Amino acid sequence: MIQFLLNQTLVTEQSLDPETTVLNYLRQNQRRCGTKEGCASGDCGACTVTLGRVEAGKMVYETVNSCITFVSSLQGKQLIAVEDLRQGDELHEVQKALATCHASQCGFCTPGFAMSLFTLQKNSEGWRRQEAEQALAGNLCRCTGYRPIIDAARQLCERPQPDSFAQREAQTVAKLMAIHNGEEQELAFNGNRCLLPKSLDRLAELLLAHPEAKLLAGGTDLALQVTQSYKPLPLVIALDQIAALKACREEEQAIVLGAGASLQSCATLLRPHIPAFAQVLERFASLQIRNRGTLGGNIANGSPIGDTPPMLLALNATLTLQRGSQIRTLPLDEFFVDYRKTALRPGEFILSISVPKVTASQHFRAWKVSKRLEDDISAVFGAFMLERDADGRVTAARIAFGGMAATPKRAVHCESALVGKPLTQQSLALACRALEQDFTPLSDFRASAAYRLQVAKNLLRRYHASLTEELTLLEVTDYVQ
Repeated sequence: MIQFLLNQTLVTEQSLDPETTVLNYLRQNQRRCGTKEGCASGDCGACTVTLGRVEAGKMVYETVNSCITFVSSLQGKQLIAVEDLRQGDELHEVQKALATCHASQCGFCTPGFAMSLFTLQKNSEGWRRQEAEQALAGNLCRCTGYRPIIDAARQLCERPQPDSFAQREAQTVAKLMAIHNGEEQELAFNGNRCLLPKSLDRLAELLLAHPEAKLLAGGTDLALQVTQSYKPLPLVIALDQIAALKACREEEQAIVLGAGASLQSCATLLRPHIPAFAQVLERFASLQIRNRGTLGGNIANGSPIGDTPPMLLALNATLTLQRGSQIRTLPLDEFFVDYRKTALRPGEFILSISVPKVTASQHFRAWKVSKRLEDDISAVFGAFMLERDADGRVTAARIAFGGMAATPKRAVHCESALVGKPLTQQSLALACRALEQDFTPLSDFRASAAYRLQVAKNLLRRYHASLTEELTLLEVTDYVQ
């Protein structure tokens, strides 16, 4: 059974298939067909809905891709779809803005844009174009109507109006808190089961008893097995109800990020400490994905093209792992064993990720090379961290790449070529040649092996130029500020 609010209506679902997506639930179970399916992979945004949750006694709203969000994620939340925007017999201000700014053409994508704009208005404190572009980056307009859509966003942010959601906030909070104070839940249908533990101890107990179970965090990767590959899932343990897994904190020597923390919340926390890390996360998929995808999930799936592992490798991050009552720490560079294989033992999960503060310096840089600026997978990802003494000699180097091997991997020969030497064109040339010893990349539909190796060398040269200020560098994001 799960409980949630559909707008203001308390919904209790006793027997839902855990593999049901929020999109299919809305369209098939609730007959709300305003939310559209375009890609079933979280790329186009036609399926965008808003989820509300209670944080510090107030409502917090986030957009998500309903096509790859399972219904278990609704437990204890408020689900708002495009049909819920109406204000009695009137349109919502968001709908009025889309109409008056002529921001709807064929109309297929409009419900998704409406929900992104609704959530933008709820979270903004005035008009900022970059903020609006980030909010809309996960919504594709097939009729190329972006200028009037931005006009609508500006109108909404400059002249926000109170709505029924604001007026009923106290009631909504009270209803959701009553759900949160309830017992642990479970979804089951035709033999498919999804367990929803509420504590770390219970999670550890369940995973020991069911080591074959799939852990469901944000589900932005796992859901594709259902929506794209049509593969049934085994027993699922959903992590969304475990607040301790999302906790992040700043300690004296390190920044500790909960494995269940969303990528968007990690970006917010890291921005003042490691701005380069947060800046790259702005290019990680879209806001809808970052609101659901988790840092621990991006690491645990073992993908060689994940965006966060190369950065965390360069920052000398360590993992805290838990199996039953046993807790151990493991350097991240010992975690990736082979393609999609990690050092996790049966029944073990990632508890948190720790980044030493000593590495969170102005010398850290990271670049993602992909065909699109946003919402795209890396062809090559490079992350760089050097330490130098007073004479300019390199005393420590941590350089890591994604997309260059079967796992995210440090360039140890390249690092050795730099350590002990001043940062000059000669040492740079040696380090570039050393990359050929570190990597033998593959060719695929994203890039050829030769291209990948050349890009890796060029990123190293770019890092050298950024530290020595030999060149005035422009970032690709500078063009869209």
